Amino acid sequence: MAYSRLEARDWARANLRGCCGCLLPTFTGDLHGINEQAIRFDVAREKELGMSGALVVAECGTSKEELLDVTRIAVDEAAGGLNVVVHAVLPTLEDNIELVKRSEELGAELVLVSYPLTFYPASEQEVLEYTKTLAESTNLALIVFAMHLWNFRRLHPSHFSPSLIGRMIEEIPNVAVVKNEVGGPGVGGIAEVFQRFHEEVVITDPIESNSPAWALTYGLQWIGSSNYEAYVPWVPRYFELLREDRVDEAMEIYWKLQPVREADAAVVGQALAGTQMVPRYLWKYQGWLNGFNGGPLRAPQMRINDGQMRQLRAGAVAAGLDVTETPDSRFLVGRNPA
Repeated sequence: MAYSRLEARDWARANLRGCCGCLLPTFTGDLHGINEQAIRFDVAREKELGMSGALVVAECGTSKEELLDVTRIAVDEAAGGLNVVVHAVLPTLEDNIELVKRSEELGAELVLVSYPLTFYPASEQEVLEYTKTLAESTNLALIVFAMHLWNFRRLHPSHFSPSLIGRMIEEIPNVAVVKNEVGGPGVGGIAEVFQRFHEEVVITDPIESNSPAWALTYGLQWIGSSNYEAYVPWVPRYFELLREDRVDEAMEIYWKLQPVREADAAVVGQALAGTQMVPRYLWKYQGWLNGFNGGPLRAPQMRINDGQMRQLRAGAVAAGLDVTETPDSRFLVGRNPA
């Protein structure tokens, strides 16, 4: 372990740079187990394309033991070249405590705190206590995930109030990062969180298209986690240029990627709005277009259809990405079938 609970913020400030993407576990063709070769392939691809970290996504149908095995494989294949992030989104607090403890033993470096489907707090104090209990079970740095999908709107108009974020920072020493998506539509709430807390912890907005604003105003050092696999290798590159204050060069790349954003908003945005579920199969397809493994996930997932694939492929082609010419029929098989 590279740091203690009380050192988590200093570690995050010193070590979190660049872009943290999403590692979507792949299964064998019969869906009876995970596909280790495919997972290693994707971790290696993340490193090759300049990503600095990857969230081990827990919403692809893995059991707890399979998820831990994916984490073991990811840490081993990353070999220190990526920060491996735990996705604490299992059904109960007890499950998530076990996941985090065992992932820490395996060598994971951060935890993205999510909230179970059955968690229905009556007050912000309950949200604080859940988060604090999870935090006290580990030395790992915590990423507070402040966004609208948790159904906390009844507690504050922002869906996750800046005051609650402030209490977490004050009372939980290993809260080291805030993944900040509060108060949409618009970015007023996100700006408030940056303004209030950027000197205390690492603040990030994972929405790729917003990164120039925060890099230029608050020195944004790390973005994640999100579906940057849809934009590689150009998102890591232009984010690096922003960090180097080479803004004109960065924005030239930024605008080249606009067709990908437009296709993503039309296809992925519509799926998310209709279900309140992140459409992981769409994300996996976007990564497959850019050389990632693709391949099968387990239910429950939203089915991906030909029209969605055509629209996402067209956006990537229009942006000049090095898109595979392999027929879409091979996506669900993957590059390393097992």
